[in-house]
Amino acid sequence: MTIHADPLHAGLPDLSPVLAELTAREQPLLFATVSGAHLYGFPSRDSDVDLRGVHLLPLADLIGLREGEETRTRMWNREGLELDLVTHDLLKFCRLMLRRNGYVLEQLLSPLVVHTSAVHRELASLAPGVITRQHGHHYRGFAATQWRLYERNGELKPLLYTFRALLTGIRLMRGGGVEAHLPTLISQITAPAYLPELIEAKAVAEHGPATGMGIAHVARDVETLHAVLDEAQAASRLPDESTAHDALHDLAVRTRVAA
Repeated sequence: MTIHADPLHAGLPDLSPVLAELTAREQPLLFATVSGAHLYGFPSRDSDVDLRGVHLLPLADLIGLREGEETRTRMWNREGLELDLVTHDLLKFCRLMLRRNGYVLEQLLSPLVVHTSAVHRELASLAPGVITRQHGHHYRGFAATQWRLYERNGELKPLLYTFRALLTGIRLMRGGGVEAHLPTLISQITAPAYLPELIEAKAVAEHGPATGMGIAHVARDVETLHAVLDEAQAASRLPDESTAHDALHDLAVRTRVAA
């Protein structure tokens, strides 16, 4: 497989051969995008490809005795590449969007699109209506979880996830929209100068240690970004509640009926 060299797609194989296989396996698939380290801009040589998306359960699986899978997980290997696909039924995904879940918004709005549809595009158009200042709590909590993991194992991956979550939250609270790509974030928001070096080190191994990093110094930087996120959330002009509930309901009903 070809490896993309541009900054956004760095380290991401050409997934076009996967598309036909993916849609054949997972029909009806409404969309599939790349998430995880490739989306965040710090994949390793041995990183698998995290595919995330939405499928559509048939009506019989919702109203009959045989319940369909609201969440499907598939893993397979193609030409030595590990692929991990997780999809939610459309209704469950819409509910997750309304729960102030930044993670599903990153999946929905990922620029690394493997499969799309008119429903995908409509969902993306509705995303601004679900973004609230409460999403700041999601990114604060996610960063705290990853920091605790870093304290336990000292690996680069959770450390980079910590910084990525904080910077994504800050940008979102400032009204800049959803941006999950760490190299882009550090070009827009004041962040520790050593982050590009950590990204380069992460490229070598998925579970490499954060060598040469004094935890007290890094902890201060993390605390500083937490404070910046707090300030950005307090000053945010984003609404407190979603405005897209009715539109998402209508989309879910129309899509199910049409199918």
